[in-house]
Amino acid sequence: MAKKTYTRREALKNMLVGAAGTFFLSSLPWNAFGKKHAKKSKVILIRDKKLLDNSGQINNKVLAQMLNSAVPELTGEPNPKSAWSKLIKPKDVVGIKSNVWSYLPTPPELEQLIKAHVMEAGVAEKDISIDDRGIYDNPIFQNGTALINARPMRTHDWSGVGSLIKNYIMFTDKPYNYHPDSCADLAKLWKKPEVKNKTRLNILVMITPLFHGVGPHHFNKQYTWQYNGLIVSFDPVAADSTGLRIIKEKRKEYFGEERPISPSPKHIQLADKRHKLGNADPKNIELIKMGWKEGILI
Repeated sequence: MAKKTYTRREALKNMLVGAAGTFFLSSLPWNAFGKKHAKKSKVILIRDKKLLDNSGQINNKVLAQMLNSAVPELTGEPNPKSAWSKLIKPKDVVGIKSNVWSYLPTPPELEQLIKAHVMEAGVAEKDISIDDRGIYDNPIFQNGTALINARPMRTHDWSGVGSLIKNYIMFTDKPYNYHPDSCADLAKLWKKPEVKNKTRLNILVMITPLFHGVGPHHFNKQYTWQYNGLIVSFDPVAADSTGLRIIKEKRKEYFGEERPISPSPKHIQLADKRHKLGNADPKNIELIKMGWKEGILI
């Protein structure tokens, strides 16, 4: 994507829109940046047995139905259009942060569904970008007003698990600065100016999660399963904590015993206790389960 040079007028416009976005986000139950407006974080777990066909391909209609059920439930709105209009305003400049890890990427079907909803909320297509590894040089992400965070849940060789909190590591040109102590302080990324107060929605993809791996490539299809789910929340810590509970239960079911994840995914707890980004404790999470219940593990 070619870089766009922003004029002084455009920069001022983005500042004004950003200020409006801050005011707008303060009306949400949780602004996904550490400012708590409610005692508990609302998390939607939705599953559908028919999401994947016999060949493992996503049924786009079913995925759309799941998203169209989860987002209104989260926002308290009666339908998808009003729900997305609550999250996104026509003047927003929106970055959809995906994940392109080849073994288990953010599904393109989900990316396009999110984009369609953002456009339906009134945002021009030129003001929307879907990106991962190029976001540090992408003006939509660097100068935008809103972010939507969507990526699959998986175990990870450096951080224990790769999930929503870690998905913002490409907002720095020095990701290695966040690697010490099993990536303990990943939540600091959420306080960077390009991120702070901008995340409108978090979607943790639980369609075929990876619950175990060994070594740097850390992928073996044997350690994935068809969970057929999405976790949707304003709070990335609560969403990650919920996904982690499911991963742990799957490991226990598969191995027949408690088997700790190595390294420990402690950055999720520290995002709560040290960085006050969100709620990791299940006692502080309002978990709403929708759809298919068999094998839910939680």
